[in-house]
Amino acid sequence: MKIPNGPSSPALLRRLRMLKWIFRPFSVLEQRAKRYGDPFVISKNTSPWVVYFSNPKAIQQIFTADPELFDTNSANKILLPLLGEHSLILLGGERHQRQRRLLMPPFHGDRLRTYGQVICAITEQVISQWKVGEAFTVRASMQEISLQVILSAVFGLHEGQRFDQLRETLTLLLDSVGSPLSSVLLFFPSLQKDWGPLSPWGRFLQLKQQIDQLLIAEIQARRKQADPNRDDILSLLIAARDETGQAMSDAELRDELLTLLFAGHETTASALAWALYWIDHLPEVQSKLLHELNTLPPDADPSAIARLPYLTAVCQETLRIYPIAINTFPRVTKSAIEIMGYQFEPGTVLMPSIYLTHQREDIYPELKLFKPERFLERQFSSYEYLPFGGGERRCIGLAFAQFEMKLVLATILSRCELKLASNRPVKPTRRGLTVAPPTNMRMVVTQRRQQKTPVLL
Repeated sequence: MKIPNGPSSPALLRRLRMLKWIFRPFSVLEQRAKRYGDPFVISKNTSPWVVYFSNPKAIQQIFTADPELFDTNSANKILLPLLGEHSLILLGGERHQRQRRLLMPPFHGDRLRTYGQVICAITEQVISQWKVGEAFTVRASMQEISLQVILSAVFGLHEGQRFDQLRETLTLLLDSVGSPLSSVLLFFPSLQKDWGPLSPWGRFLQLKQQIDQLLIAEIQARRKQADPNRDDILSLLIAARDETGQAMSDAELRDELLTLLFAGHETTASALAWALYWIDHLPEVQSKLLHELNTLPPDADPSAIARLPYLTAVCQETLRIYPIAINTFPRVTKSAIEIMGYQFEPGTVLMPSIYLTHQREDIYPELKLFKPERFLERQFSSYEYLPFGGGERRCIGLAFAQFEMKLVLATILSRCELKLASNRPVKPTRRGLTVAPPTNMRMVVTQRRQQKTPVLL
């Protein structure tokens, strides 16, 4: 019987290693994979075992196995304070499948295309505030774009008191657990103590309660003023019914909206910031992108922009080299299971690693280089390239996120020439449960473009 390798450590050392992983997750994972191989155990003398995988064959076995073999929600309890007990991410079994069926339709097909003009218009509005020669904080600008897009697409809100309240409060909430230091609160429940609004966790809970109240108020107002002509996601979800004719409750809607806000806002903003970094860092990438954009007619439809092959490849490579999510959602074995000859007991936490899979030299030669061309030269399987997870837990918003990312980048590149404000190295940093570019990364608009580029509106 084969068992994976891994360290055996006393409790204090495990906690220190955990802190190191929180602050430097990518380097820690690479070091462990290099030392212990694939798969590897986080610690051999803890129960249950947490096992990391990067072999596509092992990941395929996990993703395609009977879902009943795994508990796919209990290991996500770290997200409970953020998302609430009714969140899709925290549900398992039939409840998860029901919510997934209700949530899927707004994110595909014609529904997705209706948001294209909105994404471009919001991007135009935000970048119009950038001044030539003045540095701006990249992540903050990308957050503003992604938050306005999600508020518009999910709630149909473009302005007004509740729009302003949601935008301000959600930003404060994310920032309260967004720094590497404050992220520690999410990983150590023992630190989640409410000592009043001036304490870190007390402040978080206060902001979370405000968000909950705003969401419930919007849900109830929308129920009273039902409009069949509205096409925002909240209206579609209020009207949605499951196989028994049941609608989602206010609490279910609130938690699913929170899930969409967190998953659709933070992650997209980080990915966009990384893409702008690489486009500046590699002039040949920028040149190819501009050439491709110039092949479009001035009145190009957003869907045509989203089909551009090199733009698509740039977005794919951005999510390959520094994926926003480090791992897929964990699977906890309900019974003994064998994966590629390794035996795992019931209760083992199986952790397919997005980052380590994307860092395999046998799949991605010259893996540390940013090379969009690799996605034009071959097609990777969903077990080799998995920035949105996989199996029954694959992100439902992946099509929307990719669509938004491409339109935002195309709009920015069509309007502005950007340059990093500093030559200092830019390294990934912890951002809550994800990894992102540093908050202080800044760029400068060196000029407004006059060349022939698509209008996008």
